[in-house]
Order: sequence, then structure tokens, then C-alpha cells
Amino acid sequence: MTGPGEDPFVAAVKPLVDAMGGEMLPPDQAGADDVVLSWQGADVVAVRLPQLAESLDHILAALERKHGKPLAELDRRSKQEVVRSLEARGAFSVRHGVETVATALGVSRFTVYNYLNRENAAKGG
Repeated sequence: MTGPGEDPFVAAVKPLVDAMGGEMLPPDQAGADDVVLSWQGADVVAVRLPQLAESLDHILAALERKHGKPLAELDRRSKQEVVRSLEARGAFSVRHGVETVATALGVSRFTVYNYLNRENAAKGG
């Protein structure tokens, strides 16, 4: 939902919606699970949030763009930082989250669990 006459409110929230992997729709096309955003008393845009599994894929793709290469090509320390970041964002509460992350990093599930355990031990947890 973009165009030359785009509403300034829509333009303002677009980076956030894009970062979440959401989709913007006209308010009259909103479904029951969509979030309709209003501004100054008028419905301006509806946001369709991604499913959790889609969010994880979106986050992994964003991390690849940030690092400038596939996550599997990162060194061990960088992979540990990625796991730490993903844990902070709740990635491992998603069904098959560990497997998805392990595949993206090119490591085993066991390695991801080791990274998580090492991080939790460092926190004193």
C-alpha cells in the first residue's frame, strides 16, 4: 500500500511494518486478526501481522542483510552474537525455532543449544 499520494501517517509507520514483516492494507480490507491504525479519528491503514514462523524467517533475512552475507558464512563469534540477538527477540519460542536457526547458521541444533547454554551461564542463569 504505497503510492504517490501516500498519507504521511502511512509513510511514517511503513518502516516499522516492513521491519516486522507485516503487510499494509486499506482499512476496509482488514480481517479479524489485522490491526487497524487510526489517526486523528479516522482509520488510515490496516496492518496484517506475519505468522510467528514467517517473522523468524524475516528476522533471519534481515540479519543476513545486516551482515552482508549468508549467516552460515559468519565466524563462530558472530554466530553466537546472532543466537544471542535471536534469543532476546524470542526466536526460540517459535515451534522449530532452534532447527530453523541452526539451518540458517549452518550448524547443528546441538551447537545452537550450546550457544544458548553458554550465554545463560554467562548471565548467571
